[in-house]
Amino acid sequence: MRWLFSNDVFFFITSLLVTAAAASDTRVHDDSFIPDEVLRVTRQYVGIGGIVRYTTLVNGTTPGPELHIPEDKVVWIRVYNDIPDANLTMHWHGLAQAAAPFSDGSPMASQWPIPPGHYFDYELKTPRGTAGTFFYHSHVGFQTSTANGPLIVDDPNPPPYPVDGDRVIHIQELFDKTDTAIEEGMRASPLVWSGEPGGFLINGNTISDYRIVDPESARLSVIEVDPGKTYRFRYIGAMALTYAALAFENHTNLEIIEADGKYTEPYSMPLLQIGSGQRFSTLFETKTCDELASLQKWDFYLQIESRDRPRTVTSYAVLRYRNTCDALQHRHLHDLPVSTTALPRQKPVYLPPTIEGFLDYKLEPLFPNDAPSAAEVSRRVFVYVQKQVDRYTLWTDNGVAWGDTPEKNVDYTSPPEPYLVSLYKNASRYLPNYEAAIANNGLDPGTKTYPVKLGEVIEIVFQQLGSVDHIGPWGGFLDTHPWHAHGGHVYDVGGGPGAYDPEEAEERLRGTHPVLRDTTMLFRYKTKVQPNQPWGWRAWRLRVQDPGVWMIHCHMLQHMIVGMQTVWVIGDTEDILNIGQPDVMGYLEYGGNVNGNTTHPAKVVHYF
Repeated sequence: MRWLFSNDVFFFITSLLVTAAAASDTRVHDDSFIPDEVLRVTRQYVGIGGIVRYTTLVNGTTPGPELHIPEDKVVWIRVYNDIPDANLTMHWHGLAQAAAPFSDGSPMASQWPIPPGHYFDYELKTPRGTAGTFFYHSHVGFQTSTANGPLIVDDPNPPPYPVDGDRVIHIQELFDKTDTAIEEGMRASPLVWSGEPGGFLINGNTISDYRIVDPESARLSVIEVDPGKTYRFRYIGAMALTYAALAFENHTNLEIIEADGKYTEPYSMPLLQIGSGQRFSTLFETKTCDELASLQKWDFYLQIESRDRPRTVTSYAVLRYRNTCDALQHRHLHDLPVSTTALPRQKPVYLPPTIEGFLDYKLEPLFPNDAPSAAEVSRRVFVYVQKQVDRYTLWTDNGVAWGDTPEKNVDYTSPPEPYLVSLYKNASRYLPNYEAAIANNGLDPGTKTYPVKLGEVIEIVFQQLGSVDHIGPWGGFLDTHPWHAHGGHVYDVGGGPGAYDPEEAEERLRGTHPVLRDTTMLFRYKTKVQPNQPWGWRAWRLRVQDPGVWMIHCHMLQHMIVGMQTVWVIGDTEDILNIGQPDVMGYLEYGGNVNGNTTHPAKVVHYF
């Protein structure tokens, strides 16, 4: 795929970017360049959860390796696409503002995907104050479900909550269909559903509901702890589909101290609900030796269940105490270690139905975060979220289904090239019309993007509407959606049932201090209303300060595949186009020379 430039376009780009060009730093990443981390993405048959599945893997495993990066330091992560027949990107979930241009990993928005047999070097530099829990994942199709892994930004100083250790609880789901089969089925007419997952993977392991054909891979993960300690448990919601509830047997105090990479005031809950893309940290106080002697056991279950789905999927991991108790070294405890190759005979934990509005108006920021008041909001953008069924099934936002893969006969908005690339080639043609967007509920009717000016304070309201089904009985149905923002974090100002009312929303918010999040839940509150009836809303406020082309989308993969994604163009031309000529050229073509392979090294701009 190539793009031929006219002299006029060359002159336009060159004159526009002359200042940036003087400051750019282009280097060849040959054998002398050593990246800080290397991720190789492949597909192969692996045993997982008791089944054998053709699975997308990172460095040969799912989840991929746990990465640790520092604050305020440039980090290069090389990502190889070793999949022979599919494109790839890698997104740094929650850290988009730390990515150099073209390094956010959102295909057809800000980056061409990495072709098969090539690699791309991603440049990150996390700002000070970023320390927290994140993750990385492919942003192409259903690869995301398994091509992901934990990403921790380490505290440069002693963290505000001292602990004796960290434990990561990385949550995925297991589907027996392949990524390609699920993608093709979701885009088929009529839709072929992926099916509900066969289990939750906790740190890569589960005993699935599918027929067990590979007993060696049917096992539960073990989380080891010592008695009488305080740990930081980091929960990463890397699920594809499901909103989940989880709790620990005989441990009922989960003290939340972090949400989506931002520290909060402590808030205690007996359980946690977590959606796709969300992360939390809790302080976890382990039992004392005396308490363990009283309970007569070393092992306890972590139980996780699906919520707001047609059927409940239940999975487990094992919390295992190491016996460091002097008084118990030779004492027999009646309850021997639980089996990691079998499920409990009965559920050890009761998990209630969905807590609608979980943690809304409860969490408080640990540090002042300059949350904007309603008086500071310059404009409000409504995103009306709706499932529409005709020949095809689409999830639309303001009537638009956006996809990163053009599909014949499907009413997607699918750009022929990434928006950021189009802006570099011809900004006068592709920069969205701000005035037209203002007159059209924030959406530019020409580019189907949402333009925003730097310095604005906007409020984004996601309003769900009852579904419309032109051919069947599914009109009026609702779903629960985890909405995720690329770019900077947003101030979550709450949600509620029914139709959004600004006065009611402000009353709900009164006396609270919104926390910064990047993924929050649009709850359904009911399963069904009338078609087109507004029911369930979520509101964000945003101080607009990160120029670029950013995605805001539902993080349920099945919904993303059928259109539930939006593209936001933040800033004007001079704000966004900040790499000069000729350095930018390798980024503007699919397979350009920023992608290295066995025949040539990558030629890369060092942005930071």
